[in-house]
Amino acid sequence: MTTALIADDEAHLAQYLKQQLAACWPELEIVSVARNGIEAAEQISAWQPELAFLDIQMPGLNGLEVAQGIEGATRVVFVTAYDDYAVEAFDAAALDYLLKPLKTERLLACVARLKAALGRPPAVDESRLAETLQRLLAPPVQGLARLRFIRAASGDMTHQVAVDEVLFFHADDKYTVVRTAQGEHLIRTTITDLAAQLDPEQFWQVHRSTLINLAHLVGTRRDEMSRLFVRIKGHAQELPVSRAYVHLFKAM
Repeated sequence: MTTALIADDEAHLAQYLKQQLAACWPELEIVSVARNGIEAAEQISAWQPELAFLDIQMPGLNGLEVAQGIEGATRVVFVTAYDDYAVEAFDAAALDYLLKPLKTERLLACVARLKAALGRPPAVDESRLAETLQRLLAPPVQGLARLRFIRAASGDMTHQVAVDEVLFFHADDKYTVVRTAQGEHLIRTTITDLAAQLDPEQFWQVHRSTLINLAHLVGTRRDEMSRLFVRIKGHAQELPVSRAYVHLFKAM
């Protein structure tokens, strides 16, 4: 059986899609119905479904951000009410897309496309995928000076951390963790804003929630499922690389 996940914060729309898929694709097994983007990301990681039907507009993480963080082989179908938005995402980052309100003829065509595609290796250009998702998530910010220091408050003390000393940045709930060899600090600046202000030759985004400093990169490793991980000097745990950014390491 082909496995799939549905993610939509509007429960009645998620159930409607599930019912329609059951009618036109009885062999499809829906392993999870996620209520928001964070739950979708967790369930994709846990279940590793072959397909994920992701609503683009969801709380926590939107569908584009969820797609940006997929580490395994799950292929994405975006579900959206915005035609232009969907078309651009589909052109580079998705297997197909569905427009709301769902139409039976369009769903049948989508199912036919999915069945055919599942029998072939993925044809998505990963570099285009990453570039398109980043552009859709946050248009480039112009005119910002490159960051040289990070200011992080701790009680009545404000620490000034040179960016060269940062091993990596990692988004954690409401905060971003600034990790150095000496410890960690918390700031409220988002990964997207940091990426726009840091030198792209020095800092690479490897996941929707992670930016690494290449000066401290030790190496990479693939696990038995071909998922890529990076090893950072001075940090014991490996960091996952999402599928959208694997192409960055092909020349290394």
